[in-house]
Amino acid sequence: MARVRTPRADWVRAGLEALADGGPDAVRVETLAGRLGVTKGGFYWHFADRSALLAEMLDSWEQAGADDIIARVDANPDGPRAQLLELVDLVRSSDGLAVELAVRDWARRDRAVGLRLRRVDERRMQYLRALFGPLCVDDDDVEARSMLLFSLYIGSYFVAARHGERSRSEVVRLAVERLVDDSWARPAD
Repeated sequence: MARVRTPRADWVRAGLEALADGGPDAVRVETLAGRLGVTKGGFYWHFADRSALLAEMLDSWEQAGADDIIARVDANPDGPRAQLLELVDLVRSSDGLAVELAVRDWARRDRAVGLRLRRVDERRMQYLRALFGPLCVDDDDVEARSMLLFSLYIGSYFVAARHGERSRSEVVRLAVERLVDDSWARPAD
């Protein structure tokens, strides 16, 4: 009977879960093998070492948190406003926020991760600018709304306040709707 190896993607997924749970120090081969219910020998079939896994985890985070989302939003033919709303729905419905926050925390202590985060954030901001551009009055409005929407995604997690009768999700949705409201759109030429 042929031996079945644990797929490479499973090691990466387990690594991202460990990162989200405890930061980069929690990403240990023995611990991941335990999570997966396998021996650590299979790890070395796929990765030269822990550093190779960490690099692939960052690749996976970038792919899921930037490339895949941008591709899905770009496929929406309904224009920038609908694309912005879809973008928000996608990032809020994904399970990636815990990993996103863990990568941001990791970037504070690791220069290479910090440079990677900057590159990904630059790409995300450029994408937001491109979506807001056709809707906004001027470049200052584009920049402000892009920053506000990006900050809402990252920062709303840290706000502990209650919102009366409304849920956190409802309030975030209200904020997003105001950011993409048509009333401030450029007049038609």
